[in-house]
Amino acid sequence: MADRHSTPRLITLLTDFGTGSPYVAAMKGAILSTNPAAMLVDLTHAVPPQDIREGALVLEEIAPRFPPGTIHVAVVDPGVGTQRAIVYACIAGQHYVAPDNGLLSRLVLDTPPTQVVRLSRAEYWGQPVSATFHGRDIMAPVAARLSLGLDPALLGEPLAGLTTLDWPPVRVTPGRVEGAVLRIDSFGNLITNIGRALLDSLPAARWQTTCRGRTIDGLAETYGQAPPGTFVAVIGSTGRLELALVQGSAAAALGACVGDAVRVEGSVAGSTA
Repeated sequence: MADRHSTPRLITLLTDFGTGSPYVAAMKGAILSTNPAAMLVDLTHAVPPQDIREGALVLEEIAPRFPPGTIHVAVVDPGVGTQRAIVYACIAGQHYVAPDNGLLSRLVLDTPPTQVVRLSRAEYWGQPVSATFHGRDIMAPVAARLSLGLDPALLGEPLAGLTTLDWPPVRVTPGRVEGAVLRIDSFGNLITNIGRALLDSLPAARWQTTCRGRTIDGLAETYGQAPPGTFVAVIGSTGRLELALVQGSAAAALGACVGDAVRVEGSVAGSTA
């Protein structure tokens, strides 16, 4: 960890506390009390309550875009106060402090962590420790100490890996890719687990995307390429296939939910899909 002595260190916060929650300020106060020079950035505090999967997806999308060496504190922790572990993990040059409940599981799908430590050394925590607010009393103080150059190995015992979650698979057959809705964004766009590379494996002359009984022809370059009220399929900023309703909510119009099946079929010109 050649960069751990650089200060001030950038620290991001992701929680399910809600926008404007005083709990966020409490965590920031715990960090700044230890390192007043820390640079704090809010990733989001609008993760739906206790939605570990949504938190994992947001981390996967946003955290790697920060400079190497950034410390990310993620608190979506329905098991707070139980025997679930709290961990430090180094993944692709980024540093994470989070409950070990699957919140980091998207980050390690393709890139195994280079270091995982269970936080067990209470001398690096705030005191006293509340049974219901480990984000303030354990994770925030640990992040602050890491930002001052603390060696993560001192935080506790090394672990072999992280808790994982089951994510919907993508199935590829000749002329067809079958996936699912991974998340629904604030605009009601359906973000799937189908990446652009998988679509490129299909015959490109005619693509049809189907979800909840609605079939969309072709692939638009952007949301505004079609008139208002039109369903479009696009490759969004995440690099994944999205289904959108121009100037509307695809989720509301289709009654769609996370986990709904999505099918993309491709055919050559002149054939039927």
